[in-house]
Amino acid sequence: MPVARDVLDHAARRPGSVAVRTPAADHTFASLGADVVTAADALWTRGVRPRSVVAIDLPDPAQYLAALLATDLIRAIPLVCDPSWGVEQRSAVLGAVAPDVHIDGWPIAATSQPSDTDTRRGPELDTLARLAAQGLGRFTDRVGPAAPDDHAWAGFSSGSTGRPRAIVRTRASWTASFGAAAKLTGLNGGVDTVLVPGPLASSLYCFAALHGLAEGCTVVLTGRWSGRLIRPHLPHVDLVHVVPHQLGVLLDDLEVSGPGRLRTAVVGGAGLPAGLRERAARGGVDVVEYYGAVELSFVAVDPDGSGLRPFDQVEIDIRPVPGGTDLGEVWVRSPWVAHDYLAGARGPFRSDGTGWVSVGDLAEIGAPGAPLRLRGRGDGAVLTGGATVVPEDVEVVLAGVPGVNGVVVVGTPHHRLGAVVTAVIETGAESVPRVALESAARRGLMPAQRPRRWFEIDQLPRTGSGKPARAAITEGLLRGGLGVRPVR
Repeated sequence: MPVARDVLDHAARRPGSVAVRTPAADHTFASLGADVVTAADALWTRGVRPRSVVAIDLPDPAQYLAALLATDLIRAIPLVCDPSWGVEQRSAVLGAVAPDVHIDGWPIAATSQPSDTDTRRGPELDTLARLAAQGLGRFTDRVGPAAPDDHAWAGFSSGSTGRPRAIVRTRASWTASFGAAAKLTGLNGGVDTVLVPGPLASSLYCFAALHGLAEGCTVVLTGRWSGRLIRPHLPHVDLVHVVPHQLGVLLDDLEVSGPGRLRTAVVGGAGLPAGLRERAARGGVDVVEYYGAVELSFVAVDPDGSGLRPFDQVEIDIRPVPGGTDLGEVWVRSPWVAHDYLAGARGPFRSDGTGWVSVGDLAEIGAPGAPLRLRGRGDGAVLTGGATVVPEDVEVVLAGVPGVNGVVVVGTPHHRLGAVVTAVIETGAESVPRVALESAARRGLMPAQRPRRWFEIDQLPRTGSGKPARAAITEGLLRGGLGVRPVR
């Protein structure tokens, strides 16, 4: 069942309950449902039909969510974009994917021109609930019942200027896991308030918001990570979805303000630092850690500190890699994995043709039944604060800066984020000003992709074939002796 239809069902049964709370306003299920139906009617008038691709690119999180649900109601494919993209990156991404409609204004107009009139302001609760109910019936007649293999969501695995790629998920791979996720996290449908403190362009936060709404919960959306925006809501939420470094910040706040209602933190995107689970427990907060990827969804979970083990209906196979190491590549078979990349893009997601898929993550080869012990990415991807950054995507942007003769991007350790993106620039005789590099990064890269540390070197170490020796560069940065200088 589409999440949009769940929301409209809640609008009919519990119209006055708060569905979405943002820093700007509260939105009841009735008002959210009416917004969804109004937006869906406008999209339908503009020719959106099942399987159309609708790019959503709105800064307000409540409007973003309503547009996503409107697309879902039509059985079209919402392509979740990041409003923080710069002009060049947005142009590159949309040019590569070529969506049928691009939503960058609200309310959605029935033509390609933005509307300056909001017909959603002010109606009484029963009017909004009636509008939502009528819309549910109208779109059920128009598009028919939802199918498990509908392409129901598309998002970017590691947004890119050089190689834009969006991954597509089927409806079943997305919503059929809601029950297992609710059981794992102890979510109380229709009762709990769920804090989602990040952008809906991230699959981590988008899943959390849609799952909460489908279960009839109140979802608090901040649109981005901001202590100022989150702090007023923290005493009044029951469950939060975060990456590890965010959990540490929330625990700092709770230690100052005193315990509130928060009982569960669902933590993904990176490994949990030692001691963080115990610190949360002292504050009365249970931690459910999980490992997954936008291409794989949930893979393994650890609700009690005993180690990561397969999520519901997931099989994991650690396959040896060449070189005889004690590491293997993680392969997964489950109902939750993605369908494929959109518009013929290529990326790390691949299949062996027998139902097993991988994105190249590495893990220790252990005894049968042993916990999964992850050890990074085989392709050198940097996992930083819950985001996956592909080095080549950053390198192609920085290589275009005048004076850059070569560039290698790696991850270097960071006590809170796990790793940070680090750029080593080959400059030759003259240095490249840091301001020029940072300007290019702001124009062409998402915030998570932009290097935090910058070094320059006269000549990059290279392999016999002439390629940069990435492993040697990484080791040289960690141990010293590489001969780099800070970029100024």
